[in-house]
Amino acid sequence: MSRIVVVGSINMDIVNRVDSFPLPGETILGKGVAYLPGGKGANQAVAAARAGGQVEMVGAVGEDSFASALLDSLEGYGVGIAGVAKKPGSSGLAFITVADSGENQIILAAGSNGEVRPEDAGDSLLAGAAAVVLQNEIPWETNLAVMKACRRLGGIRLVYNPAPVRPIPEEAYGLVDLLVVNETEAEGLAGIPVSSPEEAEAAAKVLIGRGAGSAVVTLGSKGAVYAEADGASLFVPARKVKAVDTTAAGDTFIGALVVAGAEGKRAAEAMAFAAAASAVTVTRSGAQASIPSRDEIHRKLAEDDRKPE
Repeated sequence: MSRIVVVGSINMDIVNRVDSFPLPGETILGKGVAYLPGGKGANQAVAAARAGGQVEMVGAVGEDSFASALLDSLEGYGVGIAGVAKKPGSSGLAFITVADSGENQIILAAGSNGEVRPEDAGDSLLAGAAAVVLQNEIPWETNLAVMKACRRLGGIRLVYNPAPVRPIPEEAYGLVDLLVVNETEAEGLAGIPVSSPEEAEAAAKVLIGRGAGSAVVTLGSKGAVYAEADGASLFVPARKVKAVDTTAAGDTFIGALVVAGAEGKRAAEAMAFAAAASAVTVTRSGAQASIPSRDEIHRKLAEDDRKPE
């Protein structure tokens, strides 16, 4: 089983369900509130563990009433928590509004995620990992320190999901083995429109041109594009499902993709595995609770293979 370390955010998601999103200045009635463990880092860790990886989480929770629930959730899904520190103050919070269409809007309050320091992700936690996964919900200085450590330690595939999107310093691109972005993030980084597979491939090549070893651009219901530095690329269509909640779809895709890559699957097979995982996730409500197991991913792949053209 491949060892994967996720360094990133751990949040409590406070989820409001609504018929449709409010307009600026508008007050609407919600359809219910739920408190669900989430955070990009934690979601990706759970997704990787559910997909079959041996996963360890590195991050932080606060000293509030949410901390134990967040740690229990990670452990319950098989994620190691020895690398999770406790920081003064509140845990990270995400205020999520989900419309009946399945789309969502998210506001983050960093809390303890903003206190994750380079020393919290030291070499002893990273050494020997097949892959290390990063996002943008902890301080940049910590991400950069982890990137440099992975290069120094050697043999570690560095996967970076720069979300929420912000400019990536030039020096960092060359430290990234796989850059994973959605269409909005690809537009923000590459500076070109991204709404089709062709545009996604063009954006991926811009990012690779800056030094990334390879790139994936996800396009939601349109699928995803993978590109490599040697010019090779491929497109994987999204699986056809009825979306209920897209909250953890991207995180599930990344977690499953990292596991497939760590197991040595070829790009096309790894992308198909990740697409199937993401497709199952959007048919369920919540973040971590919606993430499928390895068996469920394989069942989805087999089910789609049996469907007539």
